[in-house]
Amino acid sequence: MERETTTEGGTTRVLVTGVRGKTGAPLAELLAARRDVEVLGGSSDPSTVSGPGVRPTAFSWDDPAGWAAATDGVDAVYVVRPDRADAPELIAAFLAETAPKTRVVLLSERDADDVAPDGWAAHVEQVVRGSGRAWTMLRPSWFMQVFTDPRFYGGRLAETGELPFASGGVGLAWIDARDIAAVAEQALLDRRHAGRVYELSGPEALSLPRTAELLSGAIGRPVTHRDVPIKEAVAGTEGFERDLMALTFERVQAGSFAAVTDDVERVTGRPARSFEAFLADAEPILRRP
Repeated sequence: MERETTTEGGTTRVLVTGVRGKTGAPLAELLAARRDVEVLGGSSDPSTVSGPGVRPTAFSWDDPAGWAAATDGVDAVYVVRPDRADAPELIAAFLAETAPKTRVVLLSERDADDVAPDGWAAHVEQVVRGSGRAWTMLRPSWFMQVFTDPRFYGGRLAETGELPFASGGVGLAWIDARDIAAVAEQALLDRRHAGRVYELSGPEALSLPRTAELLSGAIGRPVTHRDVPIKEAVAGTEGFERDLMALTFERVQAGSFAAVTDDVERVTGRPARSFEAFLADAEPILRRP
């Protein structure tokens, strides 16, 4: 593997933004296991960053004054796109604080060229492409971890056994966030991934009824999928968040997240995890009272 190592001792210094998130946490763990990588765990609250080999680092999209310190001496940065209307401007300003030799790996969106409102996701990618930094785009499908996170479907599954989802009868190629992290690890450290766009998926597209059936087995009680209208799926949100969420479900129903790719295997050398494998690992969480 080819490396660009500019920090002391021949190590590569990597800033992971969103280090406590679904992809940031496993990515930091993978990087920290390498003896030649120094991991900066970016968070708005560094006191909550833990894990062996990860250096807590103050980073917030709401505090541009802290970006220079967070990116000092950094060779590569993992950018978790903030889902807010000003993301293109924020990321452009942030990358301007990095050294020109910094590699950038962006967590983007499946088929980002087709994502509105107003081409927002495509605009974010254009900012990264035009930054003058070497870049890699990761475009994942929906995370399997939405079923263990109480902020998404985890709480509803535990309370009611119901999976309300506006699928319109179309399946999704769910992907384990750990596989996204594994691809990000390679892209951050190997210059051969510069200029690549990876459309990331799990090994198969599952209908929502089949997804619910597999969840039932893992949880140990029935889970029922209820196909809901998009209006119900976005209830409780407003403004840009509502527009983006509604568009996401429209894209689900158009099949944007059903396509299966082999990009995870091509980059990491192993197949993407199946939904069954994810559920086997997650069973203790799913069966928690």
